[in-house]
Amino acid sequence: QVDLVESGGGLVPPGDSLRLSCVASGGTVSDYGMAWFRQASGKERQYVSSITWTGGARFNAPAMGGRASISRDDAKNTLYLQLERLKPEDTATYFCAAEFRGTGSARASSYEYWGQGTQVTVSS
Repeated sequence: QVDLVESGGGLVPPGDSLRLSCVASGGTVSDYGMAWFRQASGKERQYVSSITWTGGARFNAPAMGGRASISRDDAKNTLYLQLERLKPEDTATYFCAAEFRGTGSARASSYEYWGQGTQVTVSS
């Protein structure tokens, strides 16, 4: 079992950037396909970005318009999500998720392990 802990959220003005982190313990990120999802208050969980367990492919939700970038640091056992040009509609709790030997699915049901989330609020 892998435990995931997100951090890096906060209150930022529109147009700013943020880098979210997801530290894994009890497992190695390079063994897992991993993803970022987000959930705004009163809405369904939404796929943002994912990476295959090999690290060889990365995917982004079209709705992000190229403003999200996922990466992984195997030495730090950490997954990242870089968010650029943030908008108020990006306000949500952001979750990282892991699937053993996963292929970077965009479906939340594919993921076995989830973190508790980090809140991102975009407001002036």
